[in-house]
Amino acid sequence: MGVWFWILIGVLGALLLFFVGPVLSMSFAIYFVLLVRNKPEKWGRVCSFPEDPEYKRMFDTGLLWGEKYKDSKRPVEIKSGRFRLAGEYFDFGADKAVIIIAGRTECCMYSYYFAEPYRQSGYNVLVIDNRAHGNSDGKICSLGYKEYKDIIEWSKMLNGLGNKSVVLHGICIGASTALFVLTSKKCPDFVTAMVSDGMYVNFYESFKNHMTEKKKPNFPMTYGVMTHIFFISGANAVTDGPLKRMPKMKKPILFMQSKEDTYSMPELAKKLYAACPSENKKLVYFDHGAHSRIRINDEQGYDNTVKEFLNTL
Repeated sequence: MGVWFWILIGVLGALLLFFVGPVLSMSFAIYFVLLVRNKPEKWGRVCSFPEDPEYKRMFDTGLLWGEKYKDSKRPVEIKSGRFRLAGEYFDFGADKAVIIIAGRTECCMYSYYFAEPYRQSGYNVLVIDNRAHGNSDGKICSLGYKEYKDIIEWSKMLNGLGNKSVVLHGICIGASTALFVLTSKKCPDFVTAMVSDGMYVNFYESFKNHMTEKKKPNFPMTYGVMTHIFFISGANAVTDGPLKRMPKMKKPILFMQSKEDTYSMPELAKKLYAACPSENKKLVYFDHGAHSRIRINDEQGYDNTVKEFLNTL
């Protein structure tokens, strides 16, 4: 072997030692904070951001809703694979129901806040702790790539309780999860439609926007995090996601998008809408609201939009 071979080996070794290794180590730390539940109190049944006044107001308003209709509520649970999953079911005597699917870090009580337009439209309401959240089992958040199977099991439970049709309402990652359900070959016929609040085209795009907003370098850290997501969470968050799967979406869908969303960029919602072949689809823009905060900035407009869509089903 010649001298150039050993020089190449030395360069590659130095690259691995001083660049690749540290990047993977630091990006794993980010991944661990974002997507791994390492203790029961992480992502529990509490407000995730109590220091944020707007967020706290959403959570507290939701708690008031839950208290108002507590006589209609009962705890429920299912098994999905090896996971025991927990939720709460509000039975308003209807024969159809909604599953509200929250995003990362959120418990079932967070989802109370989005339930009222469904109650007014004659729907029972199921709020859930996604796997690795609240009182549900699990440690890894898989960005909907595995959780969509849980939603199918929840929908079967609802159908067994007499609900002839089930609508999915997803916020952020929850919207992606809902889409994965409705474009799956295993989606039950009684899962009839979905409402999306702030759907991204893929998680990579949303994460990149997070990093840019926080003035953190996207290269190489973002790619390191995506690597860990692929190998640990089992999700291809770069090339797979809602935009890739949208051409299979044939059932009714409502897209709700804030013009002020800096994570799920408003202009990309048009790409999702254009890629959707459903004959019953609607894209509605709202002037104000950060990511996942459309309703708190226009409750009447948000609720009317949802109710108008439900009337088309």
